[in-house]
Amino acid sequence: MNLDKLDFKYITEKLATFTTSFEGKKLALNLEPSTNSLQVQSMLNETTEAVNLSHEKGSFPISEISDVSFDRSTNWNCDDYNLDVSIYLKTLAGSLPLTSKGLIELAKVLRCARELNNYFYANDVAKEDLPNTTFAALEPYFSYLYSNKDVEEKINKSILAEDLISDNASLKLSSIRKSKKSLEIDIKNRLNTLIHSSSYSKYIMDAVITIRDNRFVIPVKEEYRSFVKGFIHDTSASGSTVYIEPLSIFEINNKINNLAIEETKEIERILAMLTNLLKPISTYLKRDLDLISKLDFINAKAKLAIDMDASLPILADEVNLRFAKHPLIEKTKAIPNNIYVGKDFTTLVITGPNTGGKTVTLKTVGIICAMAQSGLYIPALDGSKVKVFDNIFVDIGDSQSIEESLSTFSSHMINIIEITKKVTSKSLVLVDELGSGTDPAQGATLDIALLEYFHNKGAFTIATTHYQEIKNYCITHDSYENASCEFDIENLTPTYKLLIGIPGKSYAFSISKRLGLDTKILDRASSLIEKPATDIETLMKEIYDDRIAIEKIKEEHSKNLNQVELLRKSLEKEASSKLEKEEQKLEKVK
Repeated sequence: MNLDKLDFKYITEKLATFTTSFEGKKLALNLEPSTNSLQVQSMLNETTEAVNLSHEKGSFPISEISDVSFDRSTNWNCDDYNLDVSIYLKTLAGSLPLTSKGLIELAKVLRCARELNNYFYANDVAKEDLPNTTFAALEPYFSYLYSNKDVEEKINKSILAEDLISDNASLKLSSIRKSKKSLEIDIKNRLNTLIHSSSYSKYIMDAVITIRDNRFVIPVKEEYRSFVKGFIHDTSASGSTVYIEPLSIFEINNKINNLAIEETKEIERILAMLTNLLKPISTYLKRDLDLISKLDFINAKAKLAIDMDASLPILADEVNLRFAKHPLIEKTKAIPNNIYVGKDFTTLVITGPNTGGKTVTLKTVGIICAMAQSGLYIPALDGSKVKVFDNIFVDIGDSQSIEESLSTFSSHMINIIEITKKVTSKSLVLVDELGSGTDPAQGATLDIALLEYFHNKGAFTIATTHYQEIKNYCITHDSYENASCEFDIENLTPTYKLLIGIPGKSYAFSISKRLGLDTKILDRASSLIEKPATDIETLMKEIYDDRIAIEKIKEEHSKNLNQVELLRKSLEKEASSKLEKEEQKLEKVK
């Protein structure tokens, strides 16, 4: 599928913004349409249940889980390093203990699994007692989540933050740190007494205590270095200061360093002990990570649907989009349109002036079908139908290639030829400006032949063109239909409304007249048009005007029905809420 020309990546990027976990984000960014109807329906069922669950209980409680596919302390590149099993989980199978960061991240996985489990199975209802028919698609994800609160809490109580082990992680660690702190207080008191004494104060550069080589030292003026007995550990860049460890605190410094070594060993033991708690459940952790990522991704699909005011598409043998909007155009600016193909006709040809919305219509159909086949809700009213296509072929935009010295027509034709080689009865073909960039007479006949070819293959085709011959062809042949984008002649602006069944008409004379062109020139131009063409144009105008009036009535009717449906849903929700409150009151009475 040519998803780039449909800007589908912007949909996946927007979807990714609703994810929380790193792996969930990757699933969103790598989302692609499926061509399997059963798989598409399954993905849509998951989205529907996530939307319903979000309305009932709020969004899934998924904590932020960073990328655990590699240890950030290494130089591995995230884009190049992609193991199925995280490096932290892989470490559990070896002899080395996890880092504090690794333990924290895996504890997050346990916590997230527990919170998701509590969210789904509320009020401590046993899994076997929960009626799962309402959320049959999502229930397996939640039911296989593994949680171990004891291990989770043990890690969180022992590790306060990355590289920060709690004093309470063990009795021995607590004792070591207390002793170390006591010695540090003692050594600071001794040094403070020394540097502020009348005997030594004149030798001191600054009355501060500092550390060099993990030992407490004092800054002494270089010229007085021989007056302070001790060991020199450093010299300032200017050479004016030397940092001396006085002999009187040498043993205390040794004791502090020995305790620091013991502290390091005890921390290593604690990390190894915590790692051993996770080793027996490493398989469950891996499964949790996969399930959480998947649930995060499904939850993002629900959030996107709610954000777009989107609806569940119905899988069918046709495309019938009700008041569909392009998902990447701001909701308040996007013009909704009814777009359909596949029931009464399989080829739809849109004509009309430039900047009228023809290309946007093509992209709207393409991107909505791609969204539906990716398990996403679509920005259209309830009841909209889509077909699962084996491919969505797109030839949109000026593909002129300077490097290959190809004309616009040649570039388009190269794409079209590729489409003719691969198109099937299950394909959707979207072609913009069919036949542009070549001789009109030859272009029109070639385009008709291409439309016939796609039709005979059984594909659904939506194309835009300017050729009058193609309009006429659609009028006289079954399974072909004209359409146009409405143009406001009074204000000389497009309305971007699609009118199916009405071929686009020429506005050259009307616009020229409104802009003030002499009527004699317009009359002469009109007389030069062949009579049959004039008759067809007149007929088209009558049909056009009548159809616009009908479309306005239909649009008003649809709006009223939509308002009634919204009111019905609101009343149902209110009634359900009242019933729930009454049931709660009865429960309290019992």
